[in-house]
Amino acid sequence: MLWTLLIFILCFIPAKELPEVDIPLADKWVHFLLFGIFSFLWLCSRPSRQAGFLLLIFAAGIFTGWVVEELQGLLTFLGRSKDVMDILADSIGALLGVLLFALLSYMSERRK
Repeated sequence: MLWTLLIFILCFIPAKELPEVDIPLADKWVHFLLFGIFSFLWLCSRPSRQAGFLLLIFAAGIFTGWVVEELQGLLTFLGRSKDVMDILADSIGALLGVLLFALLSYMSERRK
């Protein structure tokens, strides 16, 4: 839950307070990492490889990313804006977090 809160805090820092970074697509990489970790940590909190639960966490990642972007579009005084490509980066990150969890869980089970 703390990671989810951190996502909201970081995504609502006013744009003028963010450091200038000279890395191509840095914003997208940040979203990708935030939501990859988001889904991975949620799955670690209740380890399960059931397809329905994996899908639920993936959907929660997409929904959370969408909510963040919608709010950024509404709260224009922060100097932020809605970006559909951020939602895509969030979704890809969430998917890869789920896949990484499933892979590591499977590998851990096979070792036993």
